Amino acid sequence: MKEFWQVIKRYVGPYKKYLGWSVVLNVLSAIFNIFSFSIIIPMLRILFKMNDKVYEHISLSLSGMSLKQYGDGLVNNAYWYIQDLMQTRGGAFALFVLCAFLVFMTLLKTACYFGSSAVMIPIRTGVTRDLRMQIYNKILALPIGFFSEERKGDIIARMSGDVQEIDSSIMSSLDMLIKNPILIIFYVSTLFLVSWKMTLFAIMVVPVLGWIMGVIGKQLKKKSLLAQSLWSDTMSQVEETLGGLRIIKAFIAEKTMGSRFFKITDSYRKKTGRVSTRQALAHPVSEFLGTVLIVIVLLFGGILILSDHSPIDAPTFMYYMVILYSVINPLKDFSKASYNIPKGLASMERVDKILRAENTIKEAASPKPLTSFEEGIEVSHVCFQYEQGRQILDDVNLNIPKGKSIAIVGESGAGKSTLVDLIPRFYDVTSGAIMIDGKDIRDLSLRDLRSLIGYVNQEPILFNDTIFNNIAFGVKDATMEQVVAAAKIANAHDFIMEKEEGYQTNVGDRGTKLSGGQRQRISIARALLKNPPILILDEATASLDTESERLVQEAIGRLMTNRTTIAIAHRLSTIKNSDEIVVMHEGKIVERGRHEELIAMGGFYKHLNDMQSL
Repeated sequence: MKEFWQVIKRYVGPYKKYLGWSVVLNVLSAIFNIFSFSIIIPMLRILFKMNDKVYEHISLSLSGMSLKQYGDGLVNNAYWYIQDLMQTRGGAFALFVLCAFLVFMTLLKTACYFGSSAVMIPIRTGVTRDLRMQIYNKILALPIGFFSEERKGDIIARMSGDVQEIDSSIMSSLDMLIKNPILIIFYVSTLFLVSWKMTLFAIMVVPVLGWIMGVIGKQLKKKSLLAQSLWSDTMSQVEETLGGLRIIKAFIAEKTMGSRFFKITDSYRKKTGRVSTRQALAHPVSEFLGTVLIVIVLLFGGILILSDHSPIDAPTFMYYMVILYSVINPLKDFSKASYNIPKGLASMERVDKILRAENTIKEAASPKPLTSFEEGIEVSHVCFQYEQGRQILDDVNLNIPKGKSIAIVGESGAGKSTLVDLIPRFYDVTSGAIMIDGKDIRDLSLRDLRSLIGYVNQEPILFNDTIFNNIAFGVKDATMEQVVAAAKIANAHDFIMEKEEGYQTNVGDRGTKLSGGQRQRISIARALLKNPPILILDEATASLDTESERLVQEAIGRLMTNRTTIAIAHRLSTIKNSDEIVVMHEGKIVERGRHEELIAMGGFYKHLNDMQSL
């Protein structure tokens, strides 16, 4: 339970006022319930004509009486009133009044019971929202390297299935853990007042029954954790299938993928079946054990009633049994909570893997100011390797003056993309430093650093939104005039206006309603609107046809004007006019110079050029 209360402490704090109302309404519900059941005693005495005692009205005063005397006086006056009704209006009318009072008290009880549950709804929905927002913000904050080691489907499963499990298991149990102790305290106190002997006897039996329930639920968290991990595998398979549907169909691999999915879902079915079977035991076992408790107390109380010196009469004993049975339901709910909470804690453990993941990209405690780009970028003795991986960059030195265009070429795996990813701090260098205007980028705020950089990569990333919002992405309060101007420079305005809804056209998931060239031109328009002094082009035309490449290349030419540009390129024809071409091989810079100089060297660059000419 320690883990449970830690979760509650973490997330329920902002909703304390609702907890207060829940406590008040549950207390009222318990009081009304006890008083409504107390009507049973006079009703039974009237029905079976058991009450021969004559009652007289007592004047009550809180100042001159003890609490017990005042309570006894209230009970006496209630019986005096009932007796007076029976004498003046008859037993049937008195019974009618008692029944009406029972209905009224039950109405109050159920209203408070409903209210106590209703005020918990904002807590449940609020905590679920807060938890999802925490995960989402953490996803946004974590470095890209974290997600190269995690499956997207697994992260989606944690954000959906696991958070839902926390809501249905832990947060639903919170309502029970507030409501039930209050009910149990009030009911057990009433039982002691009615007959302390029978209550002590009942309390001696309860721990044995609770131990039996604990044994059954002991392994539930472990089994739930495994079941949730299998759910993540299922979601990962679905995400992988949606992303690779073209390849699956092209290679006629539907049956293969179907077989893989069946194995995963069948494993999930078996594991969740075991968890659900164990969970299904909660109600019947608690029902059986509750009945055992009632029977034991009934036998004990029956023996007392049948003896010559019984401390209570039969109607009071019936009232006692009704209250005792009322205690059974909160105890059953506790047993349900003992099954539900471990499932929720298993999901919380999986969610915490994301929430407690370390962000290796640390913000500087006192960042140096950087509002403009004046001098250039310097890469000094930079080495980089992924965690427990091979060296990707080895002692890279590069100077990029302001306003110059630098092209980086080399075979796949040479470290080109890794090098440019270090500049906006998608990763941090293992050793060495990258400086902008003489300031180490690790000493700058991420916001200041990235506000200077525009990014256009090989696969244009668009969001399932309108063309306008995709171009204006990240630019606050962008106007239609600014968006249109950026689109015109990017050679995108004409095809946008051909669309029925123009700039309000939805591009679909990842921009699937547009062609590759159209997506890239919108991506360039987005970079133009941001108007950054530093531009990174990561193979921006590699996947385009000749006509699209021409249009995109024109747009890139305009985008590069008066900007410091770092371009990764496979097609050497697109970077011939760069101020400097840097050739990388196995994580090192092996050649640098202009196109003609590198051809004359007859080294790596010439080899790449000859291969493309062929």
